[in-house]
Amino acid sequence: MAGDGSDGDGVPDRQRPVRIAPDRSWVRRTPVELTPDPRRVVDLLFLPGQELEIGESRSSLVLDRVLAMSESDVEASVAELRDEFAQRHRDLPESWSTHARLLEHRLDGLTRPTEARRLLIGAAFTQEFSLEGAALCNPSMVEHPDQTGLGEGERRFVTSVRAIGEGHISSMELRTGVVSSSGTVSLDAPPTVAVTPTAVPHDFSRDLFMDQLQEMGGDRANSDFVMQSLPEKFTRIELFDALAQLREQRLTRGVTARTLSRFERIAGSNYRVEFPELSSMQERVLLPRGPAESKGVEDVRWVRVTDDERANDYLATYTAYDGHAIASHLLRTNDFRQFESEPFSGAGAKNKGMALFPRRIGGRYVALSRADRENNALTTSSDMRRWSKATVIQRPQEPWESVQLGNCGSPIETPQGWLVLTHGVGPMRRYCIGAILLNLANPTQVIGRLRTPLLEPIDDERSGYVPNVVYSCGGMVHDRLLVLPYGCSDSRTRFALVEVEPLIDELLAVGA
Repeated sequence: MAGDGSDGDGVPDRQRPVRIAPDRSWVRRTPVELTPDPRRVVDLLFLPGQELEIGESRSSLVLDRVLAMSESDVEASVAELRDEFAQRHRDLPESWSTHARLLEHRLDGLTRPTEARRLLIGAAFTQEFSLEGAALCNPSMVEHPDQTGLGEGERRFVTSVRAIGEGHISSMELRTGVVSSSGTVSLDAPPTVAVTPTAVPHDFSRDLFMDQLQEMGGDRANSDFVMQSLPEKFTRIELFDALAQLREQRLTRGVTARTLSRFERIAGSNYRVEFPELSSMQERVLLPRGPAESKGVEDVRWVRVTDDERANDYLATYTAYDGHAIASHLLRTNDFRQFESEPFSGAGAKNKGMALFPRRIGGRYVALSRADRENNALTTSSDMRRWSKATVIQRPQEPWESVQLGNCGSPIETPQGWLVLTHGVGPMRRYCIGAILLNLANPTQVIGRLRTPLLEPIDDERSGYVPNVVYSCGGMVHDRLLVLPYGCSDSRTRFALVEVEPLIDELLAVGA
């Protein structure tokens, strides 16, 4: 009511706590934005009926219809499909041929389809998948491996983004651009097609399989029987032979089907892929491959290694999601053309949101962890595969982080300490970005933090696939600036610039 000293809720203004925002003129949003393009598609195998989880394939019926068509109708259909779809793909007829070969076993030995009919068979079992149909968010930024041809004070970068498509399936895409010393961010022209990789043969590690089997728990008798016949490094053929020995004893051994499934899951989660040499970095898309990530390669966090042993290699953690369970996986590359993936193990790798430090500390690899699902913690490893029990370094203290904490990418080394961007979830499930500073020699020690968010969702950033969210998987320092890409409500990606010196000053002034 007017005149009662309140704004209508009965609480006098003089009693209302007021949050005074500090002067953050050194933080500014840029107009640069990445928005999802539903026209960016890849071609995938399509089995009619199996798009439903309880459905059975109607492959034979569809195949019979295509075989019954006249040759003139077949040729006309293929020509029409080329005109309508080929420009959206790098080599669509090759995909049709690949998919047609998967159906050859359903043909009788006498049927010899013409080239046009073979392509139409393949097209009948092909679908387009819109990579960015829902969102393009949760970016991570690192220095590009190629810094040639730039002007003075310029730095080229690579940004990975989480593309979310039909069925909430997430993939990793790449974008490139340049940032100047004055803070101008410019993105290269967006890609017009998407290119997927092919699998590259590689050896498996016996230790990795042992770690993953230990994680799964349960009776190990069958697993130990398989592992004892495998050397330290083994091929997929050697694994197949070892599993064949188990199959031969299935009548005298229980739960062999479960053991076989576990080995296939581990093998599928440990892969190496390669993109075509002539593909551009922006065209490359890492779709889910193994069973552990069948529904998503989520929230990739990149870091460039500074250890002498593998200096300038790129490592990333990501969340593998199969529709029911999540797991932390590692991605490696040195050129963003060839990638290796393998799962983590150990207590410190539980849950999601791990982020690697760029170098070892005290001879051990170090990573941020959120193994308990709500606090920022630290975990270490001797081999970057098995991670120790995490040590909590930050708990929620402020209202805007009262639900849970996490990180927003790998720590950035500064002379004053490890700069860690954090995210805090508060009431109404609002995500904000904060920051803490860790001791260089002992990163379990927090020496500075922000009491108010560095970035919080404002205006149209509050609306999207998941409302009220600003979220990043990592930024890059160039000169005096932290270039911070961030997702807006799981829908699109924007870029902010933060002056590093005043940020460090505020962190140290507030203290722990």
